[in-house]
Amino acid sequence: MVEPTPTNVEIHHDPAAFTLKWILLFTAIACFLALAWGTHKTYQLAPPLPDQFITSDGIIVMTEADIFAGKAGFQRADLMDYGSLYGMGSYFGEDYTAKYLVRLGRLVEDNMSQQQFSKPFTQLTEEQQYTIRKNMQQSLQQLDLSHSQAIVPMPVAQAIQQLQTEISTSLLNHDVKRGWTKAYSLDSQTALQTADFLIYSALTTIAHRPGQNFSYTNNWPYEPTMGNTPTAGTFYWTWISYCFVFLGFGAVLYIYQRYLSSSEEEVHRTPTLLGFAPLTPSQQRVGLYFIVVVLVLLAQIGAGAILAHYYTERTSFYGIKIGAFLPFNFLRDVHIQTPLIWIALSWIASGIFLMPIISKQEAKGQAFLVSLLFAATLLIIAGTILGNYLGIMGFLNQSWFWLGNQGLSYLQIGRLWQILFGIGLFLWCFIIFRGMWPTWDKFKSATYQFWTGRIRLEHLFWASTANVAVLYCFGMIPLTGIEKSFTITDFWRWWVVHLWVEQSFEFFAACATAYLLMGTGLISRTLAERAMLFETILVFLGGVLGTGHHWYWTGTPDMWIPLGTMFSFIEVLPLVLLIIDAIEHYRLI
Repeated sequence: MVEPTPTNVEIHHDPAAFTLKWILLFTAIACFLALAWGTHKTYQLAPPLPDQFITSDGIIVMTEADIFAGKAGFQRADLMDYGSLYGMGSYFGEDYTAKYLVRLGRLVEDNMSQQQFSKPFTQLTEEQQYTIRKNMQQSLQQLDLSHSQAIVPMPVAQAIQQLQTEISTSLLNHDVKRGWTKAYSLDSQTALQTADFLIYSALTTIAHRPGQNFSYTNNWPYEPTMGNTPTAGTFYWTWISYCFVFLGFGAVLYIYQRYLSSSEEEVHRTPTLLGFAPLTPSQQRVGLYFIVVVLVLLAQIGAGAILAHYYTERTSFYGIKIGAFLPFNFLRDVHIQTPLIWIALSWIASGIFLMPIISKQEAKGQAFLVSLLFAATLLIIAGTILGNYLGIMGFLNQSWFWLGNQGLSYLQIGRLWQILFGIGLFLWCFIIFRGMWPTWDKFKSATYQFWTGRIRLEHLFWASTANVAVLYCFGMIPLTGIEKSFTITDFWRWWVVHLWVEQSFEFFAACATAYLLMGTGLISRTLAERAMLFETILVFLGGVLGTGHHWYWTGTPDMWIPLGTMFSFIEVLPLVLLIIDAIEHYRLI
């Protein structure tokens, strides 16, 4: 008897799978349209950047050019891996928007107090303090950022000037008590510009959107003394989402058990992964990948151990002042880049290893491509770590964007390494394609099945690898430089960080898991394909629209609050359902 393969499995009509394919098509179109509309609205409603911040007397306080240059300084110094902006980044240091919003408020209060009462704010009566605080809140909330010239009241302008000096000074000096290593990549001018960017970012958290009674960040951070309290939308969508979670869980479990799951008598299981064949040349070379996985994992553990000590003793590492040559932000880079490398490399190697098992054949020249991808991987790993360090330490001031550190949490690597990594992902996608259908006849058969609507698990498996490669490209927008708006920068950053973890690699992991469960006879091919079609539907709903839960407070439109809260819970369901069914079948064995 011929063992079932992707090209000779018995094809039969499955009404449930047929229905799921149409639902998947409709869901994919709807999700992409919703995401395209959300992207357009995000670009349209991101916090505007005025040409100038100017007083009524014509004194220029900040300019667009300086704020944009300051954003470059923020990224070049990798401040996001010491502190955070809009709550995004590391929590070892301060959140710059929250800290400088409060500091700005206190300075404005003192300036107003001196102007009106000729004494510091702390020496005023309670009634006078209440009046000054309300005036401070109104003066900041009423800043209009939508015009080319933002008119700044004099007490606010004076506070901004004071804060510029404070921030730039702190950036250029060590503070061992806070575990802060000075920004080696900044000088006095770029530090002042970086201060402008941080102050502007703080202003977007309190300045109200035109025609609205909340800020560009939906009143984040919560700070009652500044008048920042949760919006009504934040409150009621939180409770609606709780109700939707329980409704959604029940609906998904009911649909799966009622329409998709099949009993042992109804579906015949045909295990395909019985026994072990001799390793093919490409499978033998995959072993090198896992050696690198182990080494990178050990590097992560080492960096994590030092970071853990940093949190308990910021001044030194057992008496050694390591901050001067191993800054916290570099170690955090290593600690969060290394898992991305070894986890992704594990999936990449696993996919390559499975292909000859699935297709029962080795594609010609496959071993060479596997070795080429491995060599490229080593180059990217070395370039990434070295570039991150040299960038943070100030040795790559002219080429920091391309070779050094982009200063974006989880996407720190220089753009050149990013491009090479993207090319490597497409090479992996090509390797999986050749491994899945190693001959022309198998490729023709698979193509015919796909275009006639008979989508097999193998089609979904390969599509998941293409999905990983394509989505990574969105993290390189714009390709040759940095975006002026941090809101837009962070919007695209989450396309990789979230969609990779909770869409792309979840899709790939589910495909691999489904095939292994099917191949070992725990579930049938019919059930595996139904489950994967259902999984893909849930991935689009939860993984794509659920990305909105990262965009609540970063200056994006408030539409992401309902979308993020309503769909995020779906992300955990697909694998849970698949494992539940596998356990049920295992008990029958």
